[in-house]
Amino acid sequence: MAYALQQDLIDRFGETELQQLTDKVNRPATTIDETTVSKCLADAEDLVDSYVGKLYSLPIASPPPILTRITCEIARFYLHGRRVVDKDDPVSRAHDAAIAWLKELSKGMVQLEADGIAASQAGDSEVRVEAPDRVFTRDSMKGF
Repeated sequence: MAYALQQDLIDRFGETELQQLTDKVNRPATTIDETTVSKCLADAEDLVDSYVGKLYSLPIASPPPILTRITCEIARFYLHGRRVVDKDDPVSRAHDAAIAWLKELSKGMVQLEADGIAASQAGDSEVRVEAPDRVFTRDSMKGF
């Protein structure tokens, strides 16, 4: 299941913005280019999966609302493309915040509420250390 759909972008950012970002034919923009939106959503979902997949089994069947929001913020950034040149732009700030959250998720600092998916364990819970035999022991140092 996709994390976000075109309708999610419309609900969050408005139909007018999507028209302005994707309609390359009509002036003024009047339609949404679904192919462009689909590509940006797919790219955003792939990026989200690259972080989520470090701790969770993919694909996530019922993505929580946070993944929808994060995917929408990243897809919106992709839709804006070269129009976003300033780091203080709200689109850029939202994208940076989404990436920061994904980094925290991949490090285990935040947890994802996914249906029945447990975070995978990295390995055993014990630490093993191997080292060569000691060169200096009580017996070898006697007399010094």
